[in-house]
Amino acid sequence: METIKASPSNRRENKWLCGAIPALLIHCSIGTVYCWSIFSQEIADYIGFSKAATEWAFSIAIFFLGMSAAFLGNIVERDIRKSSLISTITFAIGMAGTGFFIYYGGLHKGSIVALVGMYVCYGFIMGIGLGTGYLSPVKTLMLWFNKQKGLATGLAVAGFGAAKAIASPIMQSLLNSLGEGGIYKMFFILAAAYFVMMFIGHRLLKKPDDWHEPQKKEKGQGILAVLKTRPIRNYIGIWLMFYINITCGLALLSQEKAIVKCIGMASVVALVSTMSAIFNAGGRLFFSAIGDHTKDRNTIYKLIFALSIAFNAVVLITGGIGNGAENKISAILVLILIMVVNAGYGGGFSNVAPLLSDHYGMGSISTLHGITLSAWAFAGLSGNQLATWIVNHFGQMIEINGHMVNPTGYQIVLYVTAVLYLVALLLSVILVRPVKTITDI
Repeated sequence: METIKASPSNRRENKWLCGAIPALLIHCSIGTVYCWSIFSQEIADYIGFSKAATEWAFSIAIFFLGMSAAFLGNIVERDIRKSSLISTITFAIGMAGTGFFIYYGGLHKGSIVALVGMYVCYGFIMGIGLGTGYLSPVKTLMLWFNKQKGLATGLAVAGFGAAKAIASPIMQSLLNSLGEGGIYKMFFILAAAYFVMMFIGHRLLKKPDDWHEPQKKEKGQGILAVLKTRPIRNYIGIWLMFYINITCGLALLSQEKAIVKCIGMASVVALVSTMSAIFNAGGRLFFSAIGDHTKDRNTIYKLIFALSIAFNAVVLITGGIGNGAENKISAILVLILIMVVNAGYGGGFSNVAPLLSDHYGMGSISTLHGITLSAWAFAGLSGNQLATWIVNHFGQMIEINGHMVNPTGYQIVLYVTAVLYLVALLLSVILVRPVKTITDI
């Protein structure tokens, strides 16, 4: 049994400098992966490919985020200094490499080398940086904020969620001011800036001095044995409800701009995007902070799913998406749904590591958290594609205020996500059973 006996003064002096600040530096850097929609069309135009072809770079990045977290979680477990350095290097190289292949694509329009090179750099290499960077600060924060694990992880992943709101105007400004070739120049500038931020975070990140990281022989059991300390259906339930929450979130968020245009609010698309990012980050802090004061942290997931079902139902019953352009109340209800889903999407991320620690302890939390993030990898592929398939196969495109949109398709997306949220709620009730918090951390 491992224990922490850090003195209160030691924690007061170090938990922000060694835990919170480096976590924010790292997560505010890697979280900019969600800024993809800002420049995806510019990339497609510059290298001579369709937007649909370039979109796979983002999907691949999210896939490898989850898979690298799953397979490299043991490295994070053993040595956060090594894992945070790997993240810093691969994220910066991936971003700079993306800039190079965009530059190459501009010289050779329609070059498959440019497209594949971007997949490799933005998708695979940056994906490794995303996965290891996402995991590296989490356990450290839970050790420093031992009695507020949810708030600690919420603080870290709030930086990931807020990165879009912070970086979006900066990126747009760079694109507007750098002139010809601004799209690839922006990537070079950001690669250097984020390398500096993440390297500082890497140097500051440190576990409490009196935390003894158990060696393999001390742990005495592998990750499978840890999972078997609870009924295996328990972990399956956690994985599935985490996967469904991300899938539903991405399905709606991938259509966010089109839905906002559909309800006649095209002029404030950028504002809505910023607000949704703020709610995403706020949900990570809000739901995780509440989780610290519940007897069963799974209650948070039940709340997230119940709220998502309720607001989906309200919009569906009122026909909000189809009526939004003519009815301000319907439009407001749609905007509220977007914010609620964003908050729940973020809250699902911030609560999964504390939920796992409550059920399985802290000894192998980085490895277990990493394996669970594989749900993110598969949701990153299924969420966007599910919504796109629905919109392409149901309803038809019509013109609303000069924009081509598909109200019927977006409504069907809501029907599907409402059903999936209901499935997730049932899983959280039936499979994930309450457990007395494990204290052998």
